[in-house]
Amino acid sequence: MENLQWPLMANNITRHDLNQVITFLQQDVPILTQSEQVRAFEREWSDWLGVKHSVFVNSGASANLVTLTALYHTHGPGEVIVPTLTWVSDIASVIQTGFKPVFVDINPRTLGMDTEQVIRKLTPQTKAVFLTHILGYNGLDQRLRDELKARNIPLIEDVCESHGATFEGKKLGTHGLVSNFSFYYAHHMSTIEGGVVCTNDPHLYETVRMLRSHGMVREAISPALRERYKEQHPDLNPDFIFAFPAYNVRSTEINAVIGRSQLKRLDANNRLRTRNLSLFLEHLDPRRYQTNFATEGSCNYAFTLVLKDPDIPLRDRVMDAMKTHGVEFRRGTSGGGNQLRQPYLRKLFPEIRPEDYPRVDHVHFHGFYLGNYPELDPKKIQTLCRILNQL
Repeated sequence: MENLQWPLMANNITRHDLNQVITFLQQDVPILTQSEQVRAFEREWSDWLGVKHSVFVNSGASANLVTLTALYHTHGPGEVIVPTLTWVSDIASVIQTGFKPVFVDINPRTLGMDTEQVIRKLTPQTKAVFLTHILGYNGLDQRLRDELKARNIPLIEDVCESHGATFEGKKLGTHGLVSNFSFYYAHHMSTIEGGVVCTNDPHLYETVRMLRSHGMVREAISPALRERYKEQHPDLNPDFIFAFPAYNVRSTEINAVIGRSQLKRLDANNRLRTRNLSLFLEHLDPRRYQTNFATEGSCNYAFTLVLKDPDIPLRDRVMDAMKTHGVEFRRGTSGGGNQLRQPYLRKLFPEIRPEDYPRVDHVHFHGFYLGNYPELDPKKIQTLCRILNQL
């Protein structure tokens, strides 16, 4: 029995990255907390993505949290439309910051939100649409973008799983008011733990900078903003004016050094990921598995393996075969499947029936994701497809 030795993720922190850290640490007593390396990484990431401002934080979940907190302070309370297939922190951040989540089913070809449902659920109370680009697929379309623009409703892009993917030739993360990325171990690039908030909006940028570090006004870039707070609060030490009840989600110089090193090879690695996904989908049997994903502009860190039709016996054979051949996988694809089946949402919204969202439910019970990384041997991909097609 052939063991493919196929983990969910190969370690993408390389010896070169670690040598960069060692070189940095060999300085005479280097600053380790947030400092010049963080600022340099933010500039380089902004240049790579194509935005004016980036704020490096300690995780993608923290990026979600400060983004939704900033939205609450700038737009006020209301509803945020969220996907049912996403990572828990997207929906949790909406709830934690006082918004009401409004759920929609998925588009099976992108695994992102169904545009028709999003538009149908827009109301005067909608403060944002929080769109997740699932596992490297673009979840945005022109109709949604036009509708949000016409109604002046902000788009928040979660691009934590889709670094380098594009819509109409423009990178995901540049189409909305603000976007979030994650640099977790399993994603396209890693800073060990880390995330970033990206925007072209100067006011939102300043708000996020303050929210990242206890709400302190001295974290703002704008001298005029800092002076305004100083004049409004003459009884306070200007170094310790707290504008918001905020967080400490700063990252470190070491994380930034790794990020700067990894960013240099991100584009080359992404080309290999795209090649791998094409090979995987081309060799799967379309009579048994979904192969018609919308791959234009995609840049996937994981393979999506979804049964074409509900078939519990086939699903169980697929899982047994992958276990037997040493292929690590996650059932339910991104984030554990239908979030409405998770305890945290069942407790808060017992009136919502998960089965009323049938397309995400199909992925929940009959979908998987498998690791995709630059070092993956193409021969393993073809071998696995042959095994799956014979089940």
